Amino acid sequence: MATDTPIRIGVMGCAEIARKVSRAIHLAPNATIAAVASRSLEKAKSFVTSNGYPESTKIHGSYESILEDPEVDALYVPLPTSLHVEWAIRAAEKGKHILLEKPVAMNVAEFDKIVAACEANGVQIMDGTMWVHNPRTAKLKEFLSDSDRFGQLKTVQSCFSFAGDEDFLKNDIRVKPGLDGLGALGDAGWYAIRATLLANNFELPNTVTAFPGAVLNEAGVILSCGASLTWEDGRTATIYCSFLANLTMEITAIGTNGTLRVHDFIIPFQETQASFTTSTEAWFNELVTAWVNPPSEHTVKTELPQEACMVREFARLVGEIKNKGAKPDGFWPSISRKTQLVVDAVKESVDKNYEQISLSGR
Repeated sequence: MATDTPIRIGVMGCAEIARKVSRAIHLAPNATIAAVASRSLEKAKSFVTSNGYPESTKIHGSYESILEDPEVDALYVPLPTSLHVEWAIRAAEKGKHILLEKPVAMNVAEFDKIVAACEANGVQIMDGTMWVHNPRTAKLKEFLSDSDRFGQLKTVQSCFSFAGDEDFLKNDIRVKPGLDGLGALGDAGWYAIRATLLANNFELPNTVTAFPGAVLNEAGVILSCGASLTWEDGRTATIYCSFLANLTMEITAIGTNGTLRVHDFIIPFQETQASFTTSTEAWFNELVTAWVNPPSEHTVKTELPQEACMVREFARLVGEIKNKGAKPDGFWPSISRKTQLVVDAVKESVDKNYEQISLSGR
């Protein structure tokens, strides 16, 4: 039986992240880059040249033009967050499947409009959170759901920080209120929140409270903040995100029987393999001078980089819809929505002088 033809993906916008995802589309066995759009033809042309796109790539000098392209099945959208609601809805209305950069929207009300358009037009939407597609992540989930080795989850701590230089803090779109107004919370915090939700089986917390001491720039965009999350049964979590602290990306999940630690969960130290440590029933020796059952390290190899695994999964879902009449997979928009809800709650807490925000019924 002949394999299905690759899913033809258009890249809508020439953001820096689009370089990495373009490479991923090249590497994914079931996807191909069909077209690129920028608001200027020149920019699109130079992007195609500098990123070694195939010669067959169509070049569009406007976003409208790529939406009309019948040879594009799906769009990767790395536009600034404030533009997502308009262009994702327009893409869905043209029947284009959407791989949408995170954060998915400025708030959950905007994202709900995007999802409604996707549902009405039968298109798949998935956000661009790459690390969840790394083969390591499946192993993390396996350990977390092992009632013998891990037990019941008690708490999760997750953080993502990097120190932006002067130019970044002044000029990057992630510090501009009209472009990516969620700042470090939408960019780095998104990952820490997703990790926390993943460890909690995507069960939303009851309450979210930002820690006092958030740092905002002159335009009111968050450069650094933290928050605590609580669940009804006593589970807790803390998240921290910052553009002002050294590069760190950690998950620590502690259960009744075991502990999971990941030191590079967003971008692994190496592209071809990723590690994590687990410990189960750790204790002290008799003199309490050393550990019995110290943590052990596990390494997961991957043939494809995690962003190519993401594109492969997205293209697989699109192929099922296109070739077999399948329905879009609702899991992906559901976890995007939950992540966005918690982002919104942290921001609301910061805006309301660190008040506790309830998520019940949202």
